[in-house]
Amino acid sequence: MAQFIKIYEDKPNEAAIAKVVKVLKEGGLVIYPTDTVYGLGCDITNTKALERIAKIKGIKLEKANFSFICHDLSNLSDYVKQIDTPTFKILKRALPGPYTFILPGNNNLPKEFKKKTTVGIRVPDNSIILELVKQLGNPIVSTSIRDEDDVIEYTTDPELIFEKWQNLVDLVIDGGYGDNVGSTIIDLSDFEPVVVREGKGSLDIL
Repeated sequence: MAQFIKIYEDKPNEAAIAKVVKVLKEGGLVIYPTDTVYGLGCDITNTKALERIAKIKGIKLEKANFSFICHDLSNLSDYVKQIDTPTFKILKRALPGPYTFILPGNNNLPKEFKKKTTVGIRVPDNSIILELVKQLGNPIVSTSIRDEDDVIEYTTDPELIFEKWQNLVDLVIDGGYGDNVGSTIIDLSDFEPVVVREGKGSLDIL
């Protein structure tokens, strides 16, 4: 059964963060809060963990559209081709914030994603997940936790999330109630920005 850890966003507890990082480094799957809905993620460098998430989602790993959660924009050049100034200005205006940006991937993508030409990048405005990624030392691969319920698309109560997911993941963070609106997804991989999904993030940044 998964661990259930309470972490407060206004002051993430160092010992609790270290415990979560240890789980990630050992190939564990973690559910965590973001500035939108709760997410499910793992260490980007761990193939077995990536395969576990793909299996849970019922998709082939190489076909998965997972996003990478980065601590800040300094991680970009690790996985993204050089971007032009207008694109960078949009990212600077929007992040940290409730957006997922689709950007052109470079040759350094983990081997599981080598066939992909683009990558989704997230820098959520949530101190818990940002501190986790910072302490881990590299991005985590992330996907939203969806609900099968037709009325409620995303579960917002961490205790209910734990009830549902405790036998599938290794740790669930209780970071308070989540949102039930996903991130705004914007494709910046071509000449003009394309809004893929309008979510919590305003389009005023474009």
